[in-house]
Amino acid sequence: RARAGALRRQEGEAEAFGSPGSQISLQGLAGGYRKMEFRIKHTWDGLPVSHEPVTIGLKSDNAGLLMEVNAPFFNDPPAPLGEPGKPCSRLWDYEVVEAFFLSDRTEQYLEVELCPHGQHLLLLLSGKRRVWKEELPLEFEVTRMKTKWEGKAHLPWHYFPPCTNKFNAFAIHGSGEERKYEALHPVPRHELQEEQKPDFHRLEFFKELNLKELMGEDWKQPESDIWKSLSN
Repeated sequence: RARAGALRRQEGEAEAFGSPGSQISLQGLAGGYRKMEFRIKHTWDGLPVSHEPVTIGLKSDNAGLLMEVNAPFFNDPPAPLGEPGKPCSRLWDYEVVEAFFLSDRTEQYLEVELCPHGQHLLLLLSGKRRVWKEELPLEFEVTRMKTKWEGKAHLPWHYFPPCTNKFNAFAIHGSGEERKYEALHPVPRHELQEEQKPDFHRLEFFKELNLKELMGEDWKQPESDIWKSLSN
């Protein structure tokens, strides 16, 4: 924990990568560590968001990745009934920030859902929308203020599918007609169809996540007994 807290960004070391106008940056940190930062600037269908973008940071953690969320706090809809700090089913019906880590070769992916009220939901999927494990335990801390919130989730490597190489992230808030769905990598405007609804499982629009840029060129993703049990 102290190590993660000591990773302070050094001035002038942010380096944009990805496509022009990318919402992603790779930052140099004190001690030689690096951090990836993603800003969710668009709705799921490619329109600009009307508020300060949700920011998601990824850092090396002792046995996995530390996922940091900085987001506006809308308090809409109200908090789920589930106990803070515990898994909560159907968390996607509430105010939530989500990250998806995909192996595009196998279509296996980890879905992480974090709520400003402290609940979380982790799903393992093998094939599009095919959940085979859910409500996994998670170390997750939230700091909530009047108009913004911060979260830190410690994602162990054994939750990540083998050969994780694609990523997308999402944010949802609001109720009824005012429900808003936002995406790091939205559906391209020319791909939209009439009456199309938000769908966060459009895996073909996820973009590259090269964890070696974060962990170092010699890094190899640790094997996962959880995912290995699926193939046995």
